[in-house]
Amino acid sequence: MGLGDAVDGRVFHVKLPGHDLMARRADEHVVPTRVLLPRRAVAGPARQVAKRLLMALLVLAATVLIVWTDRGGYHDAADGKVDLLDAVYYATVTLSTTGYGDITPYSDGARLTNVVLVTPLRVLFLIILVGTTLEVLTERTREDFRLKRWRTNLRDHTVVVGFGTKGRSAIQTLCATGLKKEQIVIVDPATKVIEIANAEGFVGVVGDATRSDVLLRAELQKARQIIIATQRDDTAVLVALTARQLNRGAKIVAAVREEENAPLLRQSGADAVITSASAAGRLLGLSVLSPSAGTVMEDLIQQGSGLDLVERPVIKAEVGKSVRETEDLVVSVLRGHRLLGYDDPAASPLQLTDRLITIVRASNESPQDGPPTSMGASRPRD
Repeated sequence: MGLGDAVDGRVFHVKLPGHDLMARRADEHVVPTRVLLPRRAVAGPARQVAKRLLMALLVLAATVLIVWTDRGGYHDAADGKVDLLDAVYYATVTLSTTGYGDITPYSDGARLTNVVLVTPLRVLFLIILVGTTLEVLTERTREDFRLKRWRTNLRDHTVVVGFGTKGRSAIQTLCATGLKKEQIVIVDPATKVIEIANAEGFVGVVGDATRSDVLLRAELQKARQIIIATQRDDTAVLVALTARQLNRGAKIVAAVREEENAPLLRQSGADAVITSASAAGRLLGLSVLSPSAGTVMEDLIQQGSGLDLVERPVIKAEVGKSVRETEDLVVSVLRGHRLLGYDDPAASPLQLTDRLITIVRASNESPQDGPPTSMGASRPRD
């Protein structure tokens, strides 16, 4: 389906405001898809090399001590005696498996010691020498295990497409309401962007989110909610179409630059559409007309401080009361799929199945029959 084709009998044309990193990279070449889990803190290369060198020296010293202690059971082809230098020499050539044969154990005790102690030390020494290769293999196996366990345990998570300004702000709001970082998966075509997300503790998927295989790697089919924060509106439409096809029940919230593209995005499967340019413009206009009102709106947008706009269920003590009789400042009542204003006569009396959209102090938020939900500027799907 083209972006200018008919949807449900209506024709929409998407206005393209500019270049988007996701779409531009997709046009240039196919972006390799990878899932990157947050890396655990590891020691620096110099520290790792020093640690291995110290271990190798300890193994060498232990071998020298064993040979020197049992030096009477060894024979030197040069002078027949084994001194400390000979013990160091024998330990070195033995651990490196060179074995010139000029110094050999001839007594039964010395040979038994070689079998029981020196041979395991030789193996350990070789393991230390090839530790870099083994570490790479071990790290790859460990990473595969972590990835498999992550896929198995991940469900009801949030997928965020785009880790730009809008995506970051959305994630900050979600985390401020108590959502754990482990429950957020970021999709972006730029490897460096995903590496930054990993450094902040988020799981990232490198790839073009308009492709279904990329979204499947983010386990979108098991996600509870999806946030689309791309820079181009046509990219957002394609992502919404693909996401809705893979997950019929997830809540999809998307951002568009141009208001005229919002209907097409809703038709593509988005439950809520935020027009970023218009919203910023309205906030600018409000701030000019009333700086205090603009400050209040900015406070509401900044989740976790000052005033917050939250959604919560009606508690039993509020059932049967009017909207104005509740302790919180109620803005709207969500009843089924209907969003009723606080002044709507149908909003009162409150019912047990209702949900209230209220303005509260951030420090006074307390879950009532469940945690409050950050609202932002979403609306229920018709």
